[in-house]
Amino acid sequence: MSTSVLFKDVTLVDCVGEPAEGACVLVEGGLIREITIGGKTPAGTAEHTVDGRGRTLMPGLIDTHVHLGAIDVNVLEQHRNYPTSLASVKVAQIITRTLQEGFTTVRDAGGADWGFKAAVEQGLIEGPRVLVANRPLSQTGGHGDFRRMAEVGEPLSCCPEIGYVMQVCDGPDEVLKYAREQLRRGADHIKVMASGGAMSPTDDLEAVQYTPEELRAAVTAARSAGTYVMAHAIAPEAIRNCVDAGVRSIEHGNLIDDETAKLMAEAGTFLVPTMAVYQHLYEEGVEHGVPERSMRKVRLARDRGYEALEIALRNGVKIASGSDLLGDASTTKARELELKAEVLGAYGAIIASTRTNAELLGLDHEIGTVEPDKRADLLLVDGDPLEDIAVLRDPSRLAVIVKDGRIVKSTVSTHRP
Repeated sequence: MSTSVLFKDVTLVDCVGEPAEGACVLVEGGLIREITIGGKTPAGTAEHTVDGRGRTLMPGLIDTHVHLGAIDVNVLEQHRNYPTSLASVKVAQIITRTLQEGFTTVRDAGGADWGFKAAVEQGLIEGPRVLVANRPLSQTGGHGDFRRMAEVGEPLSCCPEIGYVMQVCDGPDEVLKYAREQLRRGADHIKVMASGGAMSPTDDLEAVQYTPEELRAAVTAARSAGTYVMAHAIAPEAIRNCVDAGVRSIEHGNLIDDETAKLMAEAGTFLVPTMAVYQHLYEEGVEHGVPERSMRKVRLARDRGYEALEIALRNGVKIASGSDLLGDASTTKARELELKAEVLGAYGAIIASTRTNAELLGLDHEIGTVEPDKRADLLLVDGDPLEDIAVLRDPSRLAVIVKDGRIVKSTVSTHRP
């Protein structure tokens, strides 16, 4: 149940304008009711008051590329190790942990189904607002086909339903059918694999996957249901195919060039860079058993990631944010902001992870900024993330986390006014 809370004397980073000192924010009925600046007290009353001196109030973070079902860093092997029952419990733990890291909304890019979303909504587990893709769609031999070259059985026929599972399908008719199937099963959006990827065993990053006709079939299914397609796409040609087909967001985009970035900007297509996953795999992939063939692709993607972000920025592409972190590394999602800040600056990285992500999700009228009548998804941070963005990666510095007006974490005392 939400409560009425007054955050008093905070530094407000509302992700709309410039930071404001001495701000007060009144939360009531799950919404942001009133904001005052310069020490002025809101007219409304609150059940609890939080002293914000020395702290920053900002929107709850949003991650638009998570894999809640990625239990292990080495996703090539995890489907061989976990029965559905055990996988479900582990995914639930990841969801709960995600909220405690300050992420109040996440978009799953494949692996979690609508049941986990329902579990959060029904209060069975504590977690962020969850949007799901169910099974991503991949061509045979594509980024979502995890069979090794010596394996000849049906794709993932051995695998549990829960985890990091893909749907292999080929041709416009099959893509249309299986996109509709994901929607029937509660998907909020469709995910397609439009190019090769680092972790898939039989393709290269530069590989162009799914034809324009196949991509348009997925977009047709999504638009008919009032939603959109997100596409794993790294190679420029694959990205251009996606833009032409009407895909809403390009995930990763590490090999993007200026020509492709200009097309994205003209079409209003979002880019979701995922720098943290490549950095983590670069540092620890070998330790987790990631094969050398995949590690070579990881190194290329990591090395090109900063250049890709610079290209997108100078061409006016809408830059959103996702972490894509797998397994235990998923507890460090805010590292993505640190890496992006090297190109975008701290405020730019925060904007990408709040306001722009909310726009990508079509939820910018509800979340992503601190404004009256929006949902009260808030973080009260010890310190100033604009000066040291690393504070967002330290759970001990997240003094208060609010989701839908309800305090889900607090390390500070409150008092009645």
